Amino acid sequence: MSTVDTPLASRRHSRYDCPMRPLPPMFLVLLLWCAGLGAAAQFGKISILYESLRASYGGNGEVALGLVVSIVGMVGLIFGTTAGLLVARIGPRRAIVAALAAGAAMSALQSLMPAYPLMLASRIIEGASHLAIVVVGPTMIAALAPEQRRPLAMTLWSSFFGVTYTILALIGPHTTPIGLFLGHAAYMAALAAILAVTLPPDPRGVALPMGNLLAQHAAIYLSPRLAAPAMGFCCYTFLYVAVLTLLPPETPQTHRALIAAGMPLVSIAVSLTLGVRLLGRMSAVRLVQSGYAVAMPGFLLLWLFWGQGAGMVAGGFLLSAALGIVQGASFASIPELNASADDRARAAGAVAQLGNLGTTTGTPVLAALLASAGPAGLAVAALTLCAIGIAVHAVQKARRERLA
Repeated sequence: MSTVDTPLASRRHSRYDCPMRPLPPMFLVLLLWCAGLGAAAQFGKISILYESLRASYGGNGEVALGLVVSIVGMVGLIFGTTAGLLVARIGPRRAIVAALAAGAAMSALQSLMPAYPLMLASRIIEGASHLAIVVVGPTMIAALAPEQRRPLAMTLWSSFFGVTYTILALIGPHTTPIGLFLGHAAYMAALAAILAVTLPPDPRGVALPMGNLLAQHAAIYLSPRLAAPAMGFCCYTFLYVAVLTLLPPETPQTHRALIAAGMPLVSIAVSLTLGVRLLGRMSAVRLVQSGYAVAMPGFLLLWLFWGQGAGMVAGGFLLSAALGIVQGASFASIPELNASADDRARAAGAVAQLGNLGTTTGTPVLAALLASAGPAGLAVAALTLCAIGIAVHAVQKARRERLA
């Protein structure tokens, strides 16, 4: 068994050894998940405050206001794989502590409601902070979690966005923009301090040369192990964020609140229960494919019962459950396919990059199809994306077998 596959407590000479008595591995996993919640809030706090921020920044136009939300994801879209390479070079603990500290500083600055150019600059820095956290999180969790609990740990990590948006939806109406920004700053600063003293130190003397970035990007995406998790995950982000955005307004009023609140909760609950159980019985790659296959009837139900409340809720809940399994299994496939921490960082960077590609493009593309071709257009596109998700993993598996 390789070093990265052994429980932290049993490793005396691991690259993650700590001079102090190590904390329970799953406690460290929980702390890293909490860092993920803070990273997701870098998106969610602006979404929750969108209408409130219109008074301060709406005069710059709707596109400029929307950019305050989306630019964090654009950083990940452009630099996701680069971040994976940098994390492998500078060390995950240094990277995540610096990212949390930078995130805290930017939220504190945003609480002053600065002029639009400064607000936008703070969001760009926040995008780099967000990217570092979402690359380090799954990389360190995969290394720290005991092998038998790794599926649970990776699935827990995958829930951080849904859990954060649920929490923000509950507290958002009861706070002010300044209060939310300051609360987020305090949360990020506290986690930076806690992780600085609890995470194992970074390995010494293993900094990897960056070399030709273009060549290293090509090497990642040409690798059937490094690229497979990201390629499968891209189809998920393309579909899931778009569905959460587009379905509630198209659902009859009597069922709208149920589908809007229920879909993310069903996704989280199923991934943390059934998804974890299934990961103990089959490979993560096979489970990703199975999730896409089960999502397809959900999209067909939406098409058949479009505009009918109960039918849309049934279809929405089925595809949410299936895509929740895809989400958790996609993150679990990173350590399943990649044994070393450096390779896992590269794979996580690719997941961040292609995940942001799907998030950025899915909603506008499916919204345009819905407007031009109706529910049939949306359903056909969704079924096609599910089929691509299955096919991508089948092709990459065949490539891995040929190279074995």
